[in-house]
Amino acid sequence: MSSKKKMSARDAKLAEARKKAQAAERRRSLLLAGAAAVVIALIGGAVGYAIFSERDDRKASGDLSGVQTFDYEGGNHVDGKVDYKESPPAGGEHNAVWLNCGTYDEPVPNEHAVHALEHGAVWITYQPGLAKDDVKKLDDALPDTYTVLSPYEGDMPGPIVLTAWGHQLTVESADDPRIKGFIKEYRQGKQTPEPGAACTGGVTPETSLVK
Repeated sequence: MSSKKKMSARDAKLAEARKKAQAAERRRSLLLAGAAAVVIALIGGAVGYAIFSERDDRKASGDLSGVQTFDYEGGNHVDGKVDYKESPPAGGEHNAVWLNCGTYDEPVPNEHAVHALEHGAVWITYQPGLAKDDVKKLDDALPDTYTVLSPYEGDMPGPIVLTAWGHQLTVESADDPRIKGFIKEYRQGKQTPEPGAACTGGVTPETSLVK
């Protein structure tokens, strides 16, 4: 075979190899582009969900026109019963030991619960006759920390009352979206006299703590 023919055969093989390499590169590029598109779509979906979710939370938090406010500075520590102005109380003097946050199936002492409010807890109280399904809805709505859920002995302005230090909201239903808004706004909120103070290590009425 002449050297000219040898060169042509080699060139043909090189050209074929280049074509295969280019085709493989195109396939790889298409795969990378497809994967990138999927990742971008997933990120976009997650960001969109977060934006809409946050918007819903802001909407719920903004619908707090029914919240009553009371002017209380950090309360003094006292022994014994306290005659509170509100029912449930929303601030004022309280026991030196705070109530441990959690879910209770029996009423808790006001004086200890108010101290938990001072530490930034939200206290959700309900009339003892509230349906079990509604109590469960309330419990399911609670974050893991800085909340107290309990039935309440005494007069309340409605079936369910949410209380933070100096703030209170009455709702008629466990499905009311303002429950989520109130918790988001006031749990460890700017109204808290002692933000970050403990919500454990205090007192627990052992017979009534559910979790």
